[in-house]
Amino acid sequence: MNKAELVDIVAKNASTTKKDAETIINSMMETIIKSVASGEKVTLVGFGTFEARQRKARQGRNPKTNEVLHIPAKRVPGFRVGKEFSEAVNKKK
Repeated sequence: MNKAELVDIVAKNASTTKKDAETIINSMMETIIKSVASGEKVTLVGFGTFEARQRKARQGRNPKTNEVLHIPAKRVPGFRVGKEFSEAVNKKK
């Protein structure tokens, strides 16, 4: 499923226009991104938790030249799935 298909389904389920559904989805995504970028956790009970995680600096290798490279520390986005989401995915058909 892509974003356009998600907008169509949300608009249908919420009995609203596609434009309104797209505005809501975009606003939700922007809010989550801004919150996680500022260091906050965003928890949607039953769905999951979005958070920033710290990766340590490490050494890597260029696969073409086998040269050792320094990979700096950085923050990356992370997602931990919620119980209900996990159970729905693992539900027997």
